[in-house]
Amino acid sequence: MIDLAVFDMAGTTVDDRGAVYDALRWTVEAAGASVAADDLQRWMGTDKEEAIDALLRLGGVTPTRELVVERFDAFREHLVELYRHQPPTPMPGVPDALAVLRANGIRVALTTGFDDTVARIVLDALGWTVGQEAADTVDALVTTSAVSSGRPAPYMIHRAMELTGVRDVRRVLAAGDTIVDVRAAKNAGVIAVGVCSGALDRATLEAEPHDQVLESVAAVPELFGIAAPATH
Repeated sequence: MIDLAVFDMAGTTVDDRGAVYDALRWTVEAAGASVAADDLQRWMGTDKEEAIDALLRLGGVTPTRELVVERFDAFREHLVELYRHQPPTPMPGVPDALAVLRANGIRVALTTGFDDTVARIVLDALGWTVGQEAADTVDALVTTSAVSSGRPAPYMIHRAMELTGVRDVRRVLAAGDTIVDVRAAKNAGVIAVGVCSGALDRATLEAEPHDQVLESVAAVPELFGIAAPATH
């Protein structure tokens, strides 16, 4: 059994229909950079300012600090507008999985490459709450605003452990739909799980050092013999 499950948001617990990909590509291309699909995928799941900096450079534009900040603000505004027209929804079976984990004494935290502002917009759109009460959706939320470096650094996972009072990395599972999610989990020393609910297929995730690859976060309770939640 584990004490804490740490889950990524977009593409893992939250279906945003590729809005993050669309917003990030638009943000960089609007600055005159070209965006290769492989480069975009490589930087998904990371801190968005770091991603913009890297994608501008890869696309032939010199990323000054002023430009990166300006483009990040534009990214955030564009993403919020996309979410306004097509709000994100929970991945199938995920709300039940979160609830059954917490009901069995396993704390649940969300981590994300978003900053606090965007993450809260997503949670509000879902009607999800963060807190220690039984009625809350998750126990903790960690964004890039809370750490010095995003994925694949392990800091968000370790910060989630701090917030939930969990000390043993061997009793923590972290799952996500991108390569950097899995790498962050490995760097953190926790159980590393890739999920196929995002843009990557099973073969791509399995090529990365990992402990498990699942179709969805909805299958996590089954790893520990907890009754599988109903999917809807």
